[in-house]
Parts: sequence; C-alpha cells; structure tokens
Amino acid sequence: MAGSIWERFTHDPRHEENARLRASDSDRDVVNDVLGTAYAEGRLTPEELDERSDQVVQAKTLRELPPIIDDLVIRSGATPVLRDKRAEAELRYRRQRQEALFSFITPTLICWVIWSATMFGGFPWPLFVMIASGLNYVRVATGREDAIASIERDLEKKERRRLESQQRKELDRGPERNEENDAEA
Repeated sequence: MAGSIWERFTHDPRHEENARLRASDSDRDVVNDVLGTAYAEGRLTPEELDERSDQVVQAKTLRELPPIIDDLVIRSGATPVLRDKRAEAELRYRRQRQEALFSFITPTLICWVIWSATMFGGFPWPLFVMIASGLNYVRVATGREDAIASIERDLEKKERRRLESQQRKELDRGPERNEENDAEA
C-alpha cells in the first residue's frame, strides 16, 4: 500500500512542479480521509480534527495539503505510507458501505416517486427494487470483518506486486550501469 495516499491525488503534491497547482475537491477529500482515519484511531482530538479540517477547506494549492497530514503518515524513503493496512482497509470498507447505501437509496427513491406519481394505490412494485438493492447493502453491512480482511489481502498483494516491480526495474537498470562504467574505463 506504500504510496497509495499520494497516488489518490490528481497530481502528487510533494513534487515541486505540481505543488503550485490548485487543489481540487477530490484532493481535499484524500486529506480529509486521512484525518478521519486518524481521528477514528484516536491519533487526533476533536479540536485538532476541526483545526486541520479548516486548513483543508482553506487550502488553495496542492503545496498546502501535505503539511496537514505530515505527522499522520510514515515516510519510507521518499514514499509515504499509512500507519497500517487495517486502517486503510477500514476506510475502504466504509466507502464500500456508503456506496452500497447510495445504491440502495437512489433507485428506491426514484421508483417510489414514479410509482406515487403514476399509479398511487396500485400494486407497490418498488418493493421489488427495494429488496434487490437492499440485499446488496445488507450483505456489505453485515460482512464487515470478512470485507476488511479481503481488502487487507488485496492491499498486501498490491504492495508485493509494487515491490517486485520495483526490484525488477532496479535489476534491469543494474547491467546498464555496469556497461556504462565499463565504457568509461
């Protein structure tokens, strides 16, 4: 999961060429997600959360965002990492649950509005939509620990692939450097 926080930004705010760019709402959401996770883990007080959230709202450029979360992420070399995969997995699970809830509410409301406008008093067919979309929400909401464990496994797989890819790149560069050194000698 290394680097995943910074990969979620539209442009990595740590790079000088990006730092001057205006921060988008999605960039601010990334920082707010980190703050929310830190607060849930007890690493921020309510006052600190409010203060930092205000800073996020007031931030105009990407340069202003990293200092807000600097003490909440671990830097491994040049790559920041969240404190643990469990926290990131819980955050992703909350997002999945929220998406499932919206996937339940939106079609349900639309169908009930259509039903009430066109055939109020007839057979309440929106119940079928409620049941179908509600089952997914119930599945997500009741399978919390399994979902979090699955997300953690996915994060570990991604981290392993990233490290393997990085090692392959370093190995591929190795012979080139040796050839350059031989040519210079």
